[in-house]
Amino acid sequence: MVLTVVLNMFIYRFQDALNICSLVCSASMESLVSETRTPIRIGDRSTSDVVVRIRTQDGRDDWFYCHSQVLIEKSKYFADRLSENWPTCQILDSRNCVEVYCQESEFDHHVSVLRLLYNVIDGFVDDMWHGLKMPLEFFSQTISHNGNFFSTIRFATSSPPPIMNDLKSSAQEQLEYMLTEDDDAPLLAADDEIKSEVKDCVKRLFERFNNLLEALLCEMELFSDGGKMQSFQSLLSDLSWACQILCKLEIMRELVCNWTDASDKIVKVVKEASPTAELIETKLRVIEVAAKILEAIGYGTVVLPSAKRLHMVKVWLPFVRVAKPLIDSVTTARDDAPTLKMDSELWQSLESTFVSVILALPSAEQAEILTEWLGNEHIQYPDLTEAFEVWCYRSKVSKRRLSFLAVNHDKINTY
Repeated sequence: MVLTVVLNMFIYRFQDALNICSLVCSASMESLVSETRTPIRIGDRSTSDVVVRIRTQDGRDDWFYCHSQVLIEKSKYFADRLSENWPTCQILDSRNCVEVYCQESEFDHHVSVLRLLYNVIDGFVDDMWHGLKMPLEFFSQTISHNGNFFSTIRFATSSPPPIMNDLKSSAQEQLEYMLTEDDDAPLLAADDEIKSEVKDCVKRLFERFNNLLEALLCEMELFSDGGKMQSFQSLLSDLSWACQILCKLEIMRELVCNWTDASDKIVKVVKEASPTAELIETKLRVIEVAAKILEAIGYGTVVLPSAKRLHMVKVWLPFVRVAKPLIDSVTTARDDAPTLKMDSELWQSLESTFVSVILALPSAEQAEILTEWLGNEHIQYPDLTEAFEVWCYRSKVSKRRLSFLAVNHDKINTY
């Protein structure tokens, strides 16, 4: 029951957004005020006929005294939830108390959506809606007839205005949850149609990322602009999330190949960018995506030719070894310092991935990389000792076998 309420609430958010945005864009203040003679206020217990109870698993539990006429008119979710057709309506008399379960991180979003329903009907538009330029066609596309999955994945991989960032993050979280296998089966069966749509959406996402890379390479001074930096980081975050979805669906190959081809440009853009506090966060986001790509290569999820695997090591090994001390040195002692934290497990995982990728290369290429590592000042990270020991063992065994073959060959020739 809890899961059903959560998913239904998420699905209907887009429809609620359409209702609110339509009112903001097409109705005047006078017509909004005239919808009711006496202003209806959320929290007015004397006139309330419905209690909306928003709860989290962490124990947060807030009650909001609301009015069914407002909820039903402005929200498709509440219209269904308060109808006679709702499964538990007759049993629990749920029309008087609507319980909405959500994650702690989404609590404020649920409250904001609820209040916006009243803000619009009272003729007051919150500051967050000023300057809204999102076309209504976007919301129409968001509400699809195919289980909302296609429209949701398109929205989750899009670049909407900042006002929609919270909704986009929620969409990404819900999609990831729907595709996750735990004790129960995943909520969504990943058939060929779904995989194809996900691949197309991620392809378009990477195209926007690559276009931004090209623009930054042409005019590097633009990278100091806050908007460009924010867009770059946002696309990196989306790509990091996309890696998780593609990995679950076992369709990582295209993104891995695209990232591999663009690696030189990515590193060049970050290296040549103006040094700012935001740049450190950008490097962190780049490493997070690169780690997922390298992991797919290192553990055989995606098989690439030896030349491309070697190229990935030569590009990202120097970048990571220089970036790690810089990222680790960042603190929050100053008010203007960014709050950055990279999980230590991710650093360890990245180190193990480098070892796996290197050990899968031809022996001569391994020797080249390990020789450079032994003479580098950043020898402590990534620590390639394991790769060096394995290379030494394999070289010794190979030499022994070659010697054995040479001796036997001489004996055969003697006879």
